[in-house]
Amino acid sequence: MKLILLGPPGAGKGTQAKMLTEVFQIPQISTGDILRAAVKDGTAMGIKAKEYMDAGGLVPDEVVVGIVRDRLQADDCGNGFILDGFPRTVAQADALQLSLQKMKKELDRVISLDVDAEALVERLTGRRTCKECGRSYHVQFDPLSQEGVCDACGGALFQRDDDQEETIRKRLQVYADQTSPLIKYYRDSGLLIELDGMQPITLVQEKMLSLLQAS
Repeated sequence: MKLILLGPPGAGKGTQAKMLTEVFQIPQISTGDILRAAVKDGTAMGIKAKEYMDAGGLVPDEVVVGIVRDRLQADDCGNGFILDGFPRTVAQADALQLSLQKMKKELDRVISLDVDAEALVERLTGRRTCKECGRSYHVQFDPLSQEGVCDACGGALFQRDDDQEETIRKRLQVYADQTSPLIKYYRDSGLLIELDGMQPITLVQEKMLSLLQAS
């Protein structure tokens, strides 16, 4: 099963991807993770990426696509993969499609988790993290026994900078601007599955698996 998972920050992509990896026995591929791994391993594409990163610039599409292409040729992708966080633009989607054609592979489905922006702000701004053990909580959905204190280790909790409301709204706007054309791109190709991410996690999973297994 060869999949792309789309969704804004806080939509639950990580939770759903974990379930999909277990069901289909395929790896979840995050561009951030493989970019760091390529740099660490000193691959040809990793060396190119490091040059841009060291200069404080954005890694260009051709390098990102090259790193993704290298990863998709690894042995553990023989039965498929889940791309998480890539592609982000139509240009990247075109480049991915060309790379897959050269590898004689085809995408099976593109899953988009739709969640109301205000609900996402509520989800993300409510997150708290322990400074000591790193455990995460939520002021509404996973409340603490004692405010500001980690139940697991007694450490102090804090709100990450990227969980501040202003930062979250900017991230959501960037995602919306980039992804709207991408969703149309995959809808027009007939690959898109759109799911209501506002539903309980188990219902989203059931609906997703039903649609994928019927494909």
